Amino acid sequence: MSTSPPLSGAERADGASLRIGALVPLTRPGWVEAGRHLLAGLELAVGDVNDAGGIGGRPLELVVRDTAADPRRAAAAVDELARLGVAALAGEYHSVVARAAAARADAAGLPFLCSSAVLDALTDQPTEWVARIAPAQSHGWQIYADFLLGAGHSRIAVAVEPSVYWASGTRILREHLVPRGGSVIEIDMRALTPAAVCDELVDAGATALLLLGGHPEPAVSIVRSVRRDRRLAGILVGAPAGQLFVAPVSRVPWYGRMMPSHAAYQVAYLVEPSVGTDVSTAEQRRARPQFTPRLRPRRRGRRTSSPPHRRCRTSSPSPPSSTEVGTTPISARHGDGSGPAGTC
Repeated sequence: MSTSPPLSGAERADGASLRIGALVPLTRPGWVEAGRHLLAGLELAVGDVNDAGGIGGRPLELVVRDTAADPRRAAAAVDELARLGVAALAGEYHSVVARAAAARADAAGLPFLCSSAVLDALTDQPTEWVARIAPAQSHGWQIYADFLLGAGHSRIAVAVEPSVYWASGTRILREHLVPRGGSVIEIDMRALTPAAVCDELVDAGATALLLLGGHPEPAVSIVRSVRRDRRLAGILVGAPAGQLFVAPVSRVPWYGRMMPSHAAYQVAYLVEPSVGTDVSTAEQRRARPQFTPRLRPRRRGRRTSSPPHRRCRTSSPSPPSSTEVGTTPISARHGDGSGPAGTC
């Protein structure tokens, strides 16, 4: 799959395209929505460059490969793109997948700019061939931990799936929270039923539950059970990886609201009605964020109007304080790298 927006003027006779490999998750178990947004951004950037005359008179061309949250598939895609003669690689959302792609790109001497992955190990070895845009996982998750402590939550339960990414996140939370008076209680979300998870939360006296796993199951069932358990009426439910669980649990009595967090992180927040109440589907739709990227119309040709998008309540890059009205952190979907076990 290749995309090459035309140059704004007549293409120069000697302007053979400059090919850029794009690694994106476009099929499951990857986070397809994130992959589409990532690809849209890459295409927009290529269009802007080509509108300005390309690179040295040569138009850019994207050569797209679907990684599907599979490290082996990503490594094979890097090998294929190198054989095709691409000048560089860009993209990838899932951390472990990006790490596999980065290792192969480094070995091939092919520049790779990672767009979204945050796993610290992605750049733990010095190399001139690999760079990333997003901050490291340890940086963003420590900010999330500080938010939890500032909001009065010191007993944090984490429902975890087996994964390099989630295990790294759990370690970061524990190392940051414990010296500051917090505690982290691990719950294996694959080994327990949703009802048993609720019992564990009650027994542990947890005031916050972080879902460190993929979508839809078992996380959706756990969220449903927790929100319907009156013993857990005051518990905060969330995740620090920027995932969304709004749509699959739209009939559960809560709804999501997206707000900006530090740097590249997006944290979803919940407004929690009383347990046992219901929120109408129409009200939930009004409250949900517009999670479609706001793309500018192309400068060339006829402009097209785009639907209005809901703006965040604040433009500050910092996490909200504990005094913000009625908000508690949540999330849940394929986060920075969830996908099948072992691919986060």
